[in-house]
Amino acid sequence: MAQDISSQILKGILQGIVLIVLDKQPEYGYGLSTALNKYGLDAIPKGTIYPLLATMEKRNLIHGKMQASPAGPDRKYYFITDTGKKAKTNFISEWTQLQQIVEKVISEEQEK
Repeated sequence: MAQDISSQILKGILQGIVLIVLDKQPEYGYGLSTALNKYGLDAIPKGTIYPLLATMEKRNLIHGKMQASPAGPDRKYYFITDTGKKAKTNFISEWTQLQQIVEKVISEEQEK
């Protein structure tokens, strides 16, 4: 599905999706990629996820912490911060408003 979505649109909402996923449970980069796959975002390249995580960490939306892995070397797990939780709430609110607008426009288009 993600390959059908404009990359510019997807970049604008991917941060919000990542915050929602990380609020459920901390993840490491590959684990986050796997979680996104479950939602149909399987075409997101790993080269997109890691820079996004770094940017989100710089903005204090998440923080990374090295932890032991049961299978292999230590992994950097990402945890949502209080700032990230506020950003997540704002994203959901803004998305809901935008979704209603887009649905109205599409509905009117389909009625033609």
